[in-house]
Amino acid sequence: MNRTMINSVNTLSQLQKKMDVTSNNVANINTIGYKRSDATFADLVHQQTTNMYRQNEDIGRLTPSGIRLGVGAMMAQAQMVGAQGALQQTGRALDFALTKPNQFFKVLVQNEDGTGRVHYTRDGSFSITPAGGDNVMLVTSEGNPVLDEANNPIVMTPEEMAEQAGGLVGVVQVDKPQFLERASNNLLVLPEDPAVAEGQILRELNATEREQAGIQRGSLEQSNVDFAKEMSDLMITQRSYQFQSKAISIADQMLGLINGVR
Repeated sequence: MNRTMINSVNTLSQLQKKMDVTSNNVANINTIGYKRSDATFADLVHQQTTNMYRQNEDIGRLTPSGIRLGVGAMMAQAQMVGAQGALQQTGRALDFALTKPNQFFKVLVQNEDGTGRVHYTRDGSFSITPAGGDNVMLVTSEGNPVLDEANNPIVMTPEEMAEQAGGLVGVVQVDKPQFLERASNNLLVLPEDPAVAEGQILRELNATEREQAGIQRGSLEQSNVDFAKEMSDLMITQRSYQFQSKAISIADQMLGLINGVR
């Protein structure tokens, strides 16, 4: 009975993480450029018990021999799904949509210590802010500077910005999106100490590779969250949660019956 409780308790905590991932997807269904996450599960360590010693009597068996007693399941990862979202026409000069999967704009975000760090986003709803004199700077809706190919803020006159911004914004192609970490305000960032070299995770679309960037002016990419699928996943997870809770309740009742035997 204790093993049953251990299995259920371990799995309950992981199912809660799955519901958190699904809830976050639903909450961002109207967020521009948001990419949903998909949670996958894996078994925890299990104990193999060999209870069959006469192998010659088991010829032709199709299933593994012995008994495997596990201790529950765990959420292996919550991986971002880079599928393209629907495009919405806005007609606004500073709205840009990326039309190819796993491409991102570059923005500069100030850390608490005052240093800047490059982040990545699919949200192309840009605007301008005064940058001194007659110039303006291209920024995101949160006020973070949008970077060009050389990782410099884009600063020019308002007239030039309206005409040239689309050809100046920096774009990267992410080849291994599973290594990116989610940050606040619908941003992604490279980890402090990535498991592989940065060049293997993403590459700059500069110079001759610039033509690979898919940028559509006057449009915005909607999130790729499918509400029907997320609600279906949520109901399945809730049913699994109820099943594990019921297993704990039944195991407790059986322990009570055993303790009550005179």
